[in-house]
Formats: sequence, C-alpha cells, structure tokens
Amino acid sequence: MKKSIKRYRMFLITLFLIALLTLFNRKLGLTALSITGNSIKEMLLVIPPIFILLGLLDVWVPRETMIKYMGENSGLKGVLLAIFIGSAAAGPLYGAFPVAAVFMKKGVKFMNILIFLGAWSTTKIPMFLFEMAALGRTFAIARLLIDIPGIIIIAFILSKLVYKNEVEELYENAKTIN
Repeated sequence: MKKSIKRYRMFLITLFLIALLTLFNRKLGLTALSITGNSIKEMLLVIPPIFILLGLLDVWVPRETMIKYMGENSGLKGVLLAIFIGSAAAGPLYGAFPVAAVFMKKGVKFMNILIFLGAWSTTKIPMFLFEMAALGRTFAIARLLIDIPGIIIIAFILSKLVYKNEVEELYENAKTIN
C-alpha cells in the first residue's frame, strides 16, 4: 500500500489539487478535470499501439541487425535511418521515448537515438504535408532543410557533452525494461 502511494503520489497530489480548485472555483475545476480526462483518454488510445509495435520490434528485429544499421559504426546510414523512422512515426512525442528505450536495448548509437527523437518531434511527414498545403511549399521545404541539419548538429553536440558513464547508465536501465 505504501509503495503504491509513493509510486502514484504525483497523480494523487494532482487529483487533490483539482478537487481543491473545484471547491473554490467550480467552473475552472471542472474545466481542469475535463482537460485531464481528455489527456488520459488520448494516452490510452496512443500508448497501447506503440507498445504492441515495440514488442514486435523487440522480437522480430535481432540486436545484430539494429547494431549493423544504427549502431556505433553505422555512419551516415544510421543517421538517415534515424531521421526516416522518426519522420515516419505517428503519435505524440511521449510515444517516442519507449521506442528510444528499445533502441537502446538493441544497441543503437546514442547520437542516432537523439536524432530519432529530434526527427519525431519536428520532421513528421504528415506535419510536412500540412505545412505545404497551409503555409506553402517554400516554407515547408525551408523549415525541413533547416531542421534536419539542426537536429544532427544538436544530437552530435549532446552526444559529446553527456558523460560516457551517464550514457552507459541509460543503456543499462534500458536493458531492464521488459
């Protein structure tokens, strides 16, 4: 019981604060409750398919294959694959982190994981198509041509700035995820 309370303390604190807010301002409290409910509903619709795909990736794609195409010696091939997978992905950014954990478990190079996360957050194909229709081809292509090198540069810098022992710890933690 004590362990459950500790584990869910932030959720319980949030629930308490919303209840308190509702006591003082009913309309605002109900609005907050509605937004929270919609967010939980969205997560419940997005997370299960992501975990199913992760399970399939974990079982179907051998570690050696991931290392070959996205590991330490993958070079440009690993960078391009990380950009493609991140750009083709669907769902909100919080869906990218479980995928990154599986990539770590499979031995993907840290810089390629950072590139994947950057691509997931900024270069999604549906977003690019929307921008072309809504903002014009020139804007969409210019943004993409700025974002991709920016993602690679930021990932390179971050991979050099983060201490090797911290990266190793992240990889060790990823191995424990089932």
